[in-house]
Amino acid sequence: MSCNSEKKYSAEGEEHEEHGPEGVVVLNKRQRKALNLKLGNFQMRNLTTVVKTNGQLVVPPASSAYVTAVIGGNIKEIKVFYGDKVNKGKVLAILEHPDYIALQEDFSEIANTLEFLEQEYERQKKLFENNVGAGKDYQHSKTEYNIAKARYEGLKSRLKLLNISPQKVKEGNISNSVSIISPINGYVNEVNIKVGSYVDAKDKLFEITDNSTIHADFYIYEKDVHLVKKGQKVHFTVSNRPGEELTAKVFAIGKEFDTNSRAVLIHARINEKVSGLIPGMYISGHLHTNEKYTRTLPDDAIVAEGTKSYIFIKDDSVLDELHEHAENEKYEEREQYNNQEENHKEYKAENDHNMAFRMVEVITGQKDDGYTEIYLLDSLPENTQIVMNAAYYLLADMKKEETEHEH
Repeated sequence: MSCNSEKKYSAEGEEHEEHGPEGVVVLNKRQRKALNLKLGNFQMRNLTTVVKTNGQLVVPPASSAYVTAVIGGNIKEIKVFYGDKVNKGKVLAILEHPDYIALQEDFSEIANTLEFLEQEYERQKKLFENNVGAGKDYQHSKTEYNIAKARYEGLKSRLKLLNISPQKVKEGNISNSVSIISPINGYVNEVNIKVGSYVDAKDKLFEITDNSTIHADFYIYEKDVHLVKKGQKVHFTVSNRPGEELTAKVFAIGKEFDTNSRAVLIHARINEKVSGLIPGMYISGHLHTNEKYTRTLPDDAIVAEGTKSYIFIKDDSVLDELHEHAENEKYEEREQYNNQEENHKEYKAENDHNMAFRMVEVITGQKDDGYTEIYLLDSLPENTQIVMNAAYYLLADMKKEETEHEH
């Protein structure tokens, strides 16, 4: 496609090109349609300073749990597997050990003793208050009762930690096994036990993580920390979702530097509800900070050549120059076009409704969300029409035509 020339047809049907002024592209209607060329004006927009950042997905401490046994025992049964989704209270494993039986026996015994001691304490209290009983007997019964009550409450709490019902034990229902249950909703990330193995109270049996509370942690380098505030938006991508951009909102900012990277950790809550996000995944993104209301153009309206940036503006004065040049063509060549009706119609269809676009140097500023800040070196009329897309193709075609013209 020849963008900055008008096509003419000779009597022999051959074609040659007439080039416009340097730095100008001329397009006819067909060419503009092929490029889907769009015209517009400068747009005033709020642009934000962009800070590049990276980090990882994490869950808050309250959403991750290590499951241990309160009292050591042997693994009788494992109820879950890696990746299983579990609800709070679900049985993960069953342990058995003689110590569980002994604990329940001690509780049952002290429960019955406590009942007797409580009755004796109440009897001695009434005797003492009526000046019938001795104070020594009253104090002795009170002490025994309080000791038994403390032991009772202690054993009762231990049974509850083992998920054993104290009431059932008081009724004589003794169990030789205990259930290990999930303390939170989430997914099983680790299973560190085998059937038959002995586990101690300090051993980590399972790890459960609630991925629904996952958020993004980003590192902001020292030079950019002053730009960060709560409530700012972060656009980021995750390694397992290529091409998909997610957003998050900053809700907390760290108060100390990482000694190695000289960066501050910020925490951002993810706005989208998406599946497949796993703690520890690498993320990269950009943070939008302070806003600036300024003149902008879409990124596709700007093209770079070397260290300079350019835009294309509609310039009808170029068409007058080209028309005058065409009028000075040889009379014989003009007659040939007039005599060849079919070629003349094709020429007219090809070149009617031409538009000329002139390349103008500009200085670019900050970028945000597909738009770039624009500074003009020379002022332009207020109603100037600007090419809003395909600037790269216009420059490429113009350079191609200049090269062909030199040859």
